[in-house]
Amino acid sequence: MNVQPISGAPGVRRSRQGARALLAVVSGAFLLAVTGCGPGAGADDGKGGGDDGSKRSEAVVGIAPKDGAKDVDTSDGLEVTAEKGRLSSVKVRDSKGNRIAGKVTEGGKLWKPTGHLAASTEYTVDAVAEDSEGRQSAEHSSFTTLVPKNTFVGHYTPENGAEVGVGMPVSIRFSRGITDPAAVERAVKVKASPAVPVEGHWFGNDRLDFRPEKYWKPGTEVTLSLNLDGVEGRPGVYGKQVKKVKFTIGRSQVSTVDAKKKTMTVERDGKVIKTIPITAGAPATTTYNGAMVISEKHEVTRMNGDTVGFGGEYDIKDVPHAMRLSNSGTFLHGNYWAGSSVFGSVNASHGCVGLSDIRGGGDNGTPAAWFFNKSILGDVVVVKNSDDKEIAPDNGLNGWNMDWDEWKAPQ
Repeated sequence: MNVQPISGAPGVRRSRQGARALLAVVSGAFLLAVTGCGPGAGADDGKGGGDDGSKRSEAVVGIAPKDGAKDVDTSDGLEVTAEKGRLSSVKVRDSKGNRIAGKVTEGGKLWKPTGHLAASTEYTVDAVAEDSEGRQSAEHSSFTTLVPKNTFVGHYTPENGAEVGVGMPVSIRFSRGITDPAAVERAVKVKASPAVPVEGHWFGNDRLDFRPEKYWKPGTEVTLSLNLDGVEGRPGVYGKQVKKVKFTIGRSQVSTVDAKKKTMTVERDGKVIKTIPITAGAPATTTYNGAMVISEKHEVTRMNGDTVGFGGEYDIKDVPHAMRLSNSGTFLHGNYWAGSSVFGSVNASHGCVGLSDIRGGGDNGTPAAWFFNKSILGDVVVVKNSDDKEIAPDNGLNGWNMDWDEWKAPQ
């Protein structure tokens, strides 16, 4: 028999004893390899296939949209389901790590977010379901929501950090007409501290106001939360705004104009602090009745009859101490062009409420200057006993002229 040298060890001959030893080593290695691949080896492949008789969970987690999806709808694009089991955990987060709230229904079979998703945002989903034996099955997925071509925002009143009067509503004017008001309203929250019920009301398709049943209580802290990003306000038009606005209700000031008596009684925190002679609208141009909220203040402004339907009847470039009460041009302002005998005796205006003043408004001792300095945005001016109708609730910030039941009724 020819005996060949072992590779790598020239000149060394293999004996019979050495061959038998080598065979034993090889056979042992082969046996070890075979037993290592079969059941009972103690290896865990993560699929419940060990020698303890356990089985893989029968629960199946489904995530829609599919992993890696793009341009996902912000309102109805996400849901997590469980078959042959129940969902035990669903965690959805945006790219900043913020958790998305959701709700499990149908006996643990379905999870959906409780609100809309933001646009142009990547989300991750980690969901776990358990079968009847408590065995778990998990899935991970990620997707990106759509990038809107058309967007809208809400322009709000009052401003963040403002101190306002008890009559100031929260008023939001949207930059596009809204055809799904329910979706938009769900994304807008107004809360008060101390708590009081606050309800929203739509005026047309682009304005949403909020108020309580009665005037705010002094000292109330009000928070407006706008979560419009991703809300489809009209087909193909999405909100792009996330904003929190806080303001405070100051002291209570409600002034009552009696057009017949031609006086204005100013009440501060329920006590009369001054009665001022006024001139209201003339018989042909009467002043609206009703509660009106001061929405603007101007130390000096121009008033032109052309802008409110009076043609060229007047154009006064320097009206002092002017405070807006309506969108249609009703102001409470200083009047320097009428004689002092007019105030308290004659109604001679074009529908505004006039108080005695001087040109330029530089004298803080005039009735108009006094009232201007004592007033803030959101204060209420109530006009009564005028030969005119009640002002429309949407003409200015004047929703107080709508009955509470009508205000909060479904629209």
